[in-house]
Amino acid sequence: MNTARLGIASLAALAAATAFAQDTGSGGRRASRPDRPAWEFAVTAYPTKVRNGDDLTSAIAAADRGPLHLEARYGYEAKDSRSAFAGWTFSGGDAVTWELTPLLGGAWGPFRAFVPGLEASLAWGKLDFYVEAEFVRDRGEKSDSYNYAWSELGYRPLEWLRIGAVGQRTRAYGGEREFQRGPFFQVTQGPITLGAYWFNPGSDDQVAVLSIGLGF
Repeated sequence: MNTARLGIASLAALAAATAFAQDTGSGGRRASRPDRPAWEFAVTAYPTKVRNGDDLTSAIAAADRGPLHLEARYGYEAKDSRSAFAGWTFSGGDAVTWELTPLLGGAWGPFRAFVPGLEASLAWGKLDFYVEAEFVRDRGEKSDSYNYAWSELGYRPLEWLRIGAVGQRTRAYGGEREFQRGPFFQVTQGPITLGAYWFNPGSDDQVAVLSIGLGF
């Protein structure tokens, strides 16, 4: 499948998955912490350049109110696809904090699929770990169903800077590499977060993903 899996992605997301605000404390995709009672929103675009492949762009919008988490995605499960998810965040911890968000959603467009997923994060001091996993169950061609995972190990040397390593398991791009990995960094200034992910560095299957996020 041709798809923009960033991370996040393709994180980032995340990267994909990506941090939308300085006080989120991890690489999660939430627009705000689950203890905040008011609605908060975030939108992120992921321009993606694939060596020896088609360049593309995906986008993710998130909305949060307390533990309720909603997502809408474009070009994520497949090129030109649309998808939507709803989840509930469980969180806890003091010195070590954690968040766990089970998701249920679906995709439509080039293909139709039921997509259960999970987003989880763990943070301790300046270190954090984020993982996203989902199972894309194609309602048409069962052979097109697949498991996807995106993970980030991040470190914040400064409040506005996050760096680390990112990995993903995908069939979307990257040549013959089913599992891809590389470095990433994110810079946050107020409501804006900029990031860059570099998969398969030094190979013929390099993938470069930028993330441009706005929280409000």
